[in-house]
Amino acid sequence: MTFPVKDTVVWCEIPVTDMDQGMAFYGAVFDTPMQQDEMGPNPVSFFPKQGEDDVAGHIYPGKPAQNGEGPSVHLHAPDTLEATVARAKAAGAKIVGPIIDLPFGRFQYAIDPFGNSLGIFSKLR
Repeated sequence: MTFPVKDTVVWCEIPVTDMDQGMAFYGAVFDTPMQQDEMGPNPVSFFPKQGEDDVAGHIYPGKPAQNGEGPSVHLHAPDTLEATVARAKAAGAKIVGPIIDLPFGRFQYAIDPFGNSLGIFSKLR
């Protein structure tokens, strides 16, 4: 039996070596406080969703890939790409390369303070 699939990616989990630092970094990137949740077997902190249909995710205590060598998770910029990238950089991200323009949006790569590869993405409106 097959089911129609709207989105291929349904969730992301980003490992961090320190939850307090992770919540501070991603809270700065999203420009909103992040809270630790203890509902599962490990503490997590959920990313804010911008819309009903957004793919969601969280950070959790784990071992990140180093120097951006793992997969890249692309996260929506909550406002402008430039403002979000500036907050990420101020919070400790290493910005990698220029802004990349696509027909449907723009993004820029970064490496978070833990070594995870990120794409900060903004849809064209």
